Amino acid sequence: MKTKIYNYLTKPYIVVLTMLIAPLFGFIDRNFVFFFGLGVAFLILWGSSFDWSRFGIGKKITKKTVLKSVLLTLIFLVGFYFIIDPILQLYLGDFDLSSLEDIRGNFMGYFILMVVMWVFAAFGEEFLFRGYYMKALAELLGNSNKAWLFSAFITSVYFGVSHGYQGIVGIVGGFLWSFFISMIFNKNRNNLLLLVLIHGLFDTVGITLLYLNKDHIISDWVQQMFN
Repeated sequence: MKTKIYNYLTKPYIVVLTMLIAPLFGFIDRNFVFFFGLGVAFLILWGSSFDWSRFGIGKKITKKTVLKSVLLTLIFLVGFYFIIDPILQLYLGDFDLSSLEDIRGNFMGYFILMVVMWVFAAFGEEFLFRGYYMKALAELLGNSNKAWLFSAFITSVYFGVSHGYQGIVGIVGGFLWSFFISMIFNKNRNNLLLLVLIHGLFDTVGITLLYLNKDHIISDWVQQMFN
């Protein structure tokens, strides 16, 4: 049974089928889109007797990985908070964060969201979008450098659309975020945990600013500089 499931789910075309079927669950709830894909990925992981390297987790977290993640997170923070996000908000409007409004000034809500974020966004999204979707698509397309680049683009479009609940600005911002971090994965194909740390640290800053009700402070300051 286990072997049959694994052999079927690792057929080259299954990743495409999964990406096409998953959005249909969005008619029930948008979270089901994510969990359907994650479920397929974990079935493959289970079928492989938990061969994490299949999903790009071939290295343990080292001091070098941690330091590298901090440096890259700082670059992402400067790039998005001071350049990309203000430009996107200027032309496309503010991010719709209404689903997160309850954590403003609410420490318990903040703490719970932080745990959920590290498990399902930092680890879960990177495991699914980069470890499974991007890697499997690249292998389907020939596993060449061009295949990885094209896979990064396709999965980033998919990632961006999955953030449509934040509005058009969320789709574009999500695409750009995904593409940049996919380029890091392209250069570190055996170190998905690096991406998990970057994603988690970046979102930690964003969630903390939201909790403190300071999420607009940087974009407002940048926009005032150009007014």
